Amino acid sequence: MELLPCLFPCTTEKQPQTHPNDLISSESSTFSSLDSQQSLLSVPSLTPQSSQLHHHQIPIVHHQCLATLSGHSSSVSSLTLAGKLLYSGSSNNELRAWRPDPSNSVHPDSTDKIIATSNGAFKSLVIIGDKLFSAHQDCKIRVWKINKNSHQKYNCIATLPTMNDRFFRFFSGKNYVQVRRHKKCTWVHHVDTITALAISRDGSLLFSASWDRTFKVWRTTDFKCLESVSKAHDDAINAMILSNDGFVYTGSADKKIKVWNKHEGKKKHSLVATMEGHKSAVNALALDTELCVLYSGACDRSILVWEKADTGSGHMVVAGALRGHSKAILCLAVVSDLVCSGSADNTVRIWRRGEEKNYYCLAVLEGHTRPVKCLTAAVDHTNNEGRGSVFYSAGTSYLVYSGSLDCDVRIWHVFLGSNSSVS
Repeated sequence: MELLPCLFPCTTEKQPQTHPNDLISSESSTFSSLDSQQSLLSVPSLTPQSSQLHHHQIPIVHHQCLATLSGHSSSVSSLTLAGKLLYSGSSNNELRAWRPDPSNSVHPDSTDKIIATSNGAFKSLVIIGDKLFSAHQDCKIRVWKINKNSHQKYNCIATLPTMNDRFFRFFSGKNYVQVRRHKKCTWVHHVDTITALAISRDGSLLFSASWDRTFKVWRTTDFKCLESVSKAHDDAINAMILSNDGFVYTGSADKKIKVWNKHEGKKKHSLVATMEGHKSAVNALALDTELCVLYSGACDRSILVWEKADTGSGHMVVAGALRGHSKAILCLAVVSDLVCSGSADNTVRIWRRGEEKNYYCLAVLEGHTRPVKCLTAAVDHTNNEGRGSVFYSAGTSYLVYSGSLDCDVRIWHVFLGSNSSVS
């Protein structure tokens, strides 16, 4: 299937639809409503009007769906890439590994691709070396040893918190925290769905965020819980991302993004800044590490663009908003100079930063029949000539992978050719 490229910015705001919430009930804490909420009219748009496009250089764009991976029998909730393998986790506790061939648009075989099963839905995936870490709805983190033989299931080598961690915290009252009105638990436990995982730049630390309003820090060598930041937000934490300079960004259903850092000589992370701009639950975060630009997506249908306020702090200020989706933003991904956004309107949009910090919607990827829950993307280094029905000359190719509540994973090819003046 080849899709027509959208070369111009999308500035029209669609009216909310009134049909019932599409998401499964277990995710109601994250997405208070997938029907379009009021957009942030007070925030300036970074997507210029068509009348403002004169003399701007817009790249020639071609895009198409290369393949649909239809092995899952329930919604796809997490994706990650590692080498030539694409991993997808689903809400029915399955983890699958795919070896998609971008040069071939034939539907890949999904037989014998279930590499792991668990007791809780997969919510987030990250990989360090030969270990895959997965976050789950049952409040646990699992560590899987990656098997080089793709036809064999992966072994679960640890469940966090580990038995040692729980045992050594069990006997001392100071290790217990109030988690509900009449319930206490040791601080190493998450007590609600774990929604996000992130890895420190050197790979030594694993960060986890949860609907229990906390985030925790784990050592990746022995899986020990080193720190727990309680009451980090006033509501569920839906997203987390780390910067190269050590700042931790968390996005929450309390409409806020908070910035954390561990100062030299300190044992715990402390709050550096609170960034307020969204008018509804923050669902997704993505970071352009080269430009030091943060992107946040929320139920208000807008993607806010945040830029560093100064060089020595993690605090950022709103530069503007990207508008075009007609429903909640559920996931974001940054690859090179592109920003990818997935929405409850069943589409993926591709954005690019242009001159004078303007952004252009280069493409709208249509094909999913239900909300797009997760995204990952990479530069395509394979030979692009003759891919599909289009011959590609000089330019840059990208592969975008999207997972949806329609149970499918789709592979999209996006090609950016030489610039063309718009007049």
